[in-house]
Amino acid sequence: MTTTPPPSPAPGPAQAPAGPLIMHGQYIKDLSFENPRAPQSLIEQTQPQLSLNVQVTNRQFDAKTFEVALSIEANAKTAKDEPLFMLELVYAGTVTLGDVPQDAFGPLLFIETPRLLFPFARAVVANATREAGFPPLNIAPVDFVALYRQQLEANGGKMPGLTPGGPVGHA
Repeated sequence: MTTTPPPSPAPGPAQAPAGPLIMHGQYIKDLSFENPRAPQSLIEQTQPQLSLNVQVTNRQFDAKTFEVALSIEANAKTAKDEPLFMLELVYAGTVTLGDVPQDAFGPLLFIETPRLLFPFARAVVANATREAGFPPLNIAPVDFVALYRQQLEANGGKMPGLTPGGPVGHA
């Protein structure tokens, strides 16, 4: 009589391979909204001139754990160059990178993580402008690939905020 060995147990959570990116949490790190001409700015219903700036930075905690921060600045002015509002948001998340090669760190930290953070940061911006009495500012999707390429070019081809071999970061 032949017997077959019992099936090996299915891999449990401890045995499952880790993904390339684990998000531990996300949070508002800094939020500032100024409405210097209120209530006059709310009475005048003119089309504002809007400027928007988005940046991604990181801070390394250990070999594979990082804080990635998405900074959004939005300024609205009247046609006469008078300020309507100024908004500054730093929305961040902490992530751990899985078993990936060093050259994958940049795309994971400066493209994929911001893609995960962006919808939540966008909602914060829309809510803040709406609560201040303005129409909600719905930011169009950001091309984080192009933004990453710009940062690489500005840093001479080196990934901003990370040096091989040790924790570094931005203040």
